[in-house]
Amino acid sequence: MRKCPSMAAFRAAVAGGVLGSIMLAGCAVNPTCPPAVVTAVKTFRYERAVWSDLPGWRTDAVQEAWPAFLASCRDLRFRAVWSEVCTAAAAVPQDAAAADVRGYFQQYFEPYRLQKGTGRKAETTGLITGYYEPLLRGARTPSAQFATALYAPPSDLLTVDLASLYPELKGRAVRARLEGNRVVPYYTRAELAADPALHGKELLWVDSALDAFTLEIQGSGRVQLAGGETVRLQYADQNGQPYHSIGRYLVDQGWLTVEQATMPGIRAWLEANPARMQEVLDANPSVVFFKEAPLGDPAEGPKGAESVALTAGRSIAVDSAYIPLGTPVFLATTFPASDAPLQRLMIAQDTGGAIRGAPRADFFWGTGNEARDMAGKMRQTGEMWLLWPRGLPLPQPAK
Repeated sequence: MRKCPSMAAFRAAVAGGVLGSIMLAGCAVNPTCPPAVVTAVKTFRYERAVWSDLPGWRTDAVQEAWPAFLASCRDLRFRAVWSEVCTAAAAVPQDAAAADVRGYFQQYFEPYRLQKGTGRKAETTGLITGYYEPLLRGARTPSAQFATALYAPPSDLLTVDLASLYPELKGRAVRARLEGNRVVPYYTRAELAADPALHGKELLWVDSALDAFTLEIQGSGRVQLAGGETVRLQYADQNGQPYHSIGRYLVDQGWLTVEQATMPGIRAWLEANPARMQEVLDANPSVVFFKEAPLGDPAEGPKGAESVALTAGRSIAVDSAYIPLGTPVFLATTFPASDAPLQRLMIAQDTGGAIRGAPRADFFWGTGNEARDMAGKMRQTGEMWLLWPRGLPLPQPAK
């Protein structure tokens, strides 16, 4: 049987300007499985579990995640899958005790361990990283101090969505541009300066190229302007190029060890080697574009991909091809650079360019220097359980 085209094959087709040449003859479609049956898609499956399998479920202060879940339910309640559980959630007091919240989830949800691979090669652990909301210093006009621009999406950036024709591309819209009558990949970071469509798209200028790069990695942040105003910049789009770690680049060049390649270590090295700054940043071809938003309540986090304000310590970024946004997830990992258990009920409210596959998550630590330090050190191994509405078909991964 012929296999469906891989994403690598699709990207090659895009690069060659032949979007219409991908054939899907012989592709098998996995049927929707009832909750009691394991759903498998190639090398991934949801493995049925029981609540006692979740380490820390009985001791976690699950009520801390309740406001985040209710925020997701405000929109989810209009969808058939979530209607019953979100209606029931509205009847639980917002200041509910841990026992009440735990009882609600045990009544209306079932846990499924996220597992990649099958048989003897099955893996139930994956990479858990951290992110935060940075605070930058900037201005609305460029100057010698504020010389690094942050951009809105350029007008020549195309979004190519073929999911209706090729189901394996669900959630994987391609970013591209036109070159004559050919559709080609969008500019990399190193090439972006040559794009005339970028001129006039400057939102703000900031005083640090590395801080601007960090803002892209985090996806959103705050900028304190020279006049005293603070604004939020939120993710608007990206150039579609793959994310490459600059820490890995520094290690591969022999300039840092793996142990040194944390964000504090990377920052220290670049400050000591400013002439190599652009070279190192260009090692990551992915670029994020932003939109400006009012600061609003300074106690709230930025809005994630679900358009819900993130909650420090209770929101995670996931690959939405495996974990639908708004879904509760139980995470069992460890604190950054530590063996101390970090076992919490989380809500999937964001996505990220580097968050691919499952189990895989990015833990939102909040705003400020303490959050930055925790996020910068976090590169842990962890397990994840999808909490899915009881009795309903499991999500169908697109891969």
